[in-house]
Amino acid sequence: MSGVADVAERHLPDPAWSVARPFWEGCRAGELRIPRCDRCGRWVWYPAPLCPDCGGEHHVWTATAGRATLFTWVTVRLATFLRDIPTRGLRAGMPVELLFETVSEHLTLPAFRCVG
Repeated sequence: MSGVADVAERHLPDPAWSVARPFWEGCRAGELRIPRCDRCGRWVWYPAPLCPDCGGEHHVWTATAGRATLFTWVTVRLATFLRDIPTRGLRAGMPVELLFETVSEHLTLPAFRCVG
């Protein structure tokens, strides 16, 4: 896994930025936390003041299960990486699993690895 070695090549986020601080605190704790509308339960990503479904204003930073299904992908620089890509390549519907890469004592980045 290349992980931390290629982090220097990208712009790092500010883990102290108040809007995303709960996200980075979750990463340091080994959890991927996403805001969830307290009224309707919708995941609100990127963090926004209002829920796009119901207009709710109260969102709770909620730990996710850490398992997902690959829906689509693009090759750009993001705040996450996809690891352990099979030699046969990516495919829609491919299961992925959350992992964390420690950059410093103040910053841990989420990444995903292919598991199927």
